[in-house]
Amino acid sequence: MGNWLVNHWLLVLILVVWLGLNVFLFIYTFLTYEMSDKYYYTREILGFCSHTLRKPLDHNLTFHKLVAYMICIFTAIHIIAHLFNFEHYSRSQQAMDGSLASVLSTLSHPEKAGNSWLNPIQSPNTTVMYVAFTSIAGLTGVLITTVLILMVTSAMEFIRRNYFELFWYTHHLFIIYIICLGLHGLGGIVRAQTEESMSENHPHNCSESYQKWGTHESKCKHPHFEGHPPASWKWILAPIALYIFERILRFYRSKQKVVITKVVMHPSKVLELQMRKRGFSMEVGQYIFVNCPSISLLEWHPFTLTSAPEEDFFSIHVRAAGDWTENFIRAFEQQHSPMPRIEVDGPFGTVSEDVFQYEVAVLVGAGIGVTPFASILKSIWYKFQRADHKLKTQKIYFYWICRETGAFAWFNHLLNSLEQEMEELGKVGFLNYRLFLTGWDSNIAGHAAFNFDKATDILTGLKQKTFFGRPMWDNEFSAVATAHPKSVVGVFLCGPQTLAKSLRKCCHRYSSLDPRKVQFYFNKENF
Repeated sequence: MGNWLVNHWLLVLILVVWLGLNVFLFIYTFLTYEMSDKYYYTREILGFCSHTLRKPLDHNLTFHKLVAYMICIFTAIHIIAHLFNFEHYSRSQQAMDGSLASVLSTLSHPEKAGNSWLNPIQSPNTTVMYVAFTSIAGLTGVLITTVLILMVTSAMEFIRRNYFELFWYTHHLFIIYIICLGLHGLGGIVRAQTEESMSENHPHNCSESYQKWGTHESKCKHPHFEGHPPASWKWILAPIALYIFERILRFYRSKQKVVITKVVMHPSKVLELQMRKRGFSMEVGQYIFVNCPSISLLEWHPFTLTSAPEEDFFSIHVRAAGDWTENFIRAFEQQHSPMPRIEVDGPFGTVSEDVFQYEVAVLVGAGIGVTPFASILKSIWYKFQRADHKLKTQKIYFYWICRETGAFAWFNHLLNSLEQEMEELGKVGFLNYRLFLTGWDSNIAGHAAFNFDKATDILTGLKQKTFFGRPMWDNEFSAVATAHPKSVVGVFLCGPQTLAKSLRKCCHRYSSLDPRKVQFYFNKENF
């Protein structure tokens, strides 16, 4: 086997190039599909299915990244294999030893009478760099690689968080990527012997007498080669068609008129918009895409809906977290100018839709990450007011972690209303909420300690006191497991990845090995 590989290493490289290209195209089919919102539409279509079937769709971003990594790996394999091939082509063109490789290199080239060439290096003076930038396959390959590098590097966490516009525009270079991918095979660099030539000159029989090809002494003629027809379009046609259809659908939905009914500016630079739109229907925890043409015609940003399905409007809360959000908030703060026009697409489903499928729910929000749980808690308030007996959830644990006291302000009214509603209905124990302040100093802590005996919290005005620091998750999960020894507990997070790792570990640690006892299921919002 080792000797065969040594003697046929060129064939092995060609097979690697071919295999790498096809695997790459197969993976790219999935990437093109799941990067569009068709992935979210699929989740909605599967809404009638079990939670187990829909749960993998909530990890679409993780799958998106995994597919991108696989594309990078197979692109590298593809490029390296081609570089080895071109090095062999160059040596064969320069060889003067009359070997089979050198004879095949002298077959006619495109500028000559025939088109039966095998070696793309057309003369001893031709370099690999020249072929890379003058041939269709080489030039499109360079563009594809350059675009891929730009897309991957600009998608790093630091750039996405701090320079979102750079990430957003660079990621849309995929249009150039797709065009070059469709044209990449037109050059016919990877070639094979034609069927007609194969029937006249069998490779195994004629390869031994290559020096006598075309003479009376040999029955073998000069072989003829042709490039493989382009195949990439077959792989990308279906996902591109789906993507175009999805864009047309989004364009149609976004052009439906949105009426802004109320604008509220909360502390900590949080803007609340209440809106109405014809035919708009939502569920708890869903989100929408928002575009403000006066800021940017092309940028669409996701925002979680903070209203409840029972309300006659839908709302979002926007925190200043970048250039676009700062300009967005500033546009609505200007009282003497006309209200900016916005476009809305959605809503789209998330894991939070499944919160009412659990007997016990643990909701964890960090900063503005509390927004999906605002929708959930509002909906619970309406369900209790209307005596909804279909509510499966028996207990909710709510944790909100914030850096500054002002962040609690806009949510206090809702929590206060829920406290009063639970007391009136005799269900004080239904909602157990805890607020954690991580950005505090000795003055704040001292002031809170001095007024600890008061009926309401000095910082929030709620009956539940504010905790200083971060939750001790092991203690919290242990208490929940003890209180609900035979329940299925859904843990929902909207927050940073570091917190997600801690909660995921706790879910595994405190889930019983006995399926009849307490089980924790972790769910995280992904945007």
